[in-house]
Amino acid sequence: MKILVVGSGGREHALAWKIAQSEIVDEVFCAPGNPGMDEIGPCFEVDPTDLHKMQELVLQISPDLIVIGPEAPLAAGLSDALRARGFDVFGPSEKAAQLESSKGFSKDLMKRFDIPTAAYGRFTDLTEALDFLETMTPPYVIKADGLAAGKGVVICDDLEEAENEVEAMMTGKFGDASTEIVIEEFMEGEEASIFVLTDGDGAIYLPPAQDHKRVGDGDKGLNTGGMGSYAPAPVVDARMMELVQTLIVEPLLSGMADEDMPYQGVLYVGIMVTASGPKVVEFNARFGDPECQVLMAGLPGDIVPALLTCATGGLVHGHREIAEMMGVNAFQPSACVVMATEGYPESYPKGSIIEGVADANAVDGVTVFHAGTDRDSDRKLIAVGGRVLGVTAVGSDLKEAVSRAYAGVEKVDWPQGFNRKDIAWRALK
Repeated sequence: MKILVVGSGGREHALAWKIAQSEIVDEVFCAPGNPGMDEIGPCFEVDPTDLHKMQELVLQISPDLIVIGPEAPLAAGLSDALRARGFDVFGPSEKAAQLESSKGFSKDLMKRFDIPTAAYGRFTDLTEALDFLETMTPPYVIKADGLAAGKGVVICDDLEEAENEVEAMMTGKFGDASTEIVIEEFMEGEEASIFVLTDGDGAIYLPPAQDHKRVGDGDKGLNTGGMGSYAPAPVVDARMMELVQTLIVEPLLSGMADEDMPYQGVLYVGIMVTASGPKVVEFNARFGDPECQVLMAGLPGDIVPALLTCATGGLVHGHREIAEMMGVNAFQPSACVVMATEGYPESYPKGSIIEGVADANAVDGVTVFHAGTDRDSDRKLIAVGGRVLGVTAVGSDLKEAVSRAYAGVEKVDWPQGFNRKDIAWRALK
């Protein structure tokens, strides 16, 4: 088989790395890829949201399966365009991907399907939004409706701060993504991420994961795209997973199928574990980043049959066998420490040289996934993003996985980088 992985981040590097291990895969292509993915197979400099050029590329290489990593090409309709060409695609349609591309759409869907979530209002008028704030109690949760690179959610502790944030969003803070906003009640509890592989009918549940959104230790500071992750997350026990399945995933998949937008691909269910059970914080239409890194590292088996079956259908009849191929029940505890450029998530410099990645990869159990790297004219590895490397490790238990990941971080020679020192602190405390 030939498989094309679409994207260029740490999530896509992890997917390409895992896919390349399959005995049924002959070649892995990436578009546009990154230096880490370039070591796995050919990379093509094509913008994933350019539907015309992506179709040209796919017709050129004729892959047996296309795996779309990021949310932007899904929201742009890439999966629809490629399916119309007769290709098998792992990733939801543009219509189904509105679960992530429009938070208002997602909240309305949950309301229709009676899925537990926070009370909310959605607004395009600033005055109406400010009036709604006055009916609520702090903290206030304010979300840009559209895609904002994982940074479109702000929690405000007082009314004045919330009013300023609402005005900033609705006057262009996140561009078109925040011309409409959603205001939600604050939910008390602990967040976790559930990932479900589905063909729209059957479903395979991967081990629960947690990421660390805040930039600083102790979950302090600004929100980021994620500073680290680990799996499995003990806050989601077997009973909680059963509730997620019956109260959230099954009603969602059934309802979307009934409304002529069946969901195929990976469904990311961000939940709040509350005293009254799981409530949905958000849905995403792709793997989380950096949660994907720990899931791919921790699964001991072959993920390709699952990806292919989700793309082509029939999962409900063979999901146990496919789950066994993946090794879901033999999952190895895993942890990922994100190394980011100093200044992130605000402005940061680009072009600093990174050394020692090979040494980090040589640490037992460690794999370094590239997220924001490139090569300079001398072929030296450089940082070109905010989140740059995902140093990921497996272990016999979570403590060992975390220890190995930090041992890998110590091998990376990058003075301009930084990382959190407390990944998985909730699970290990």
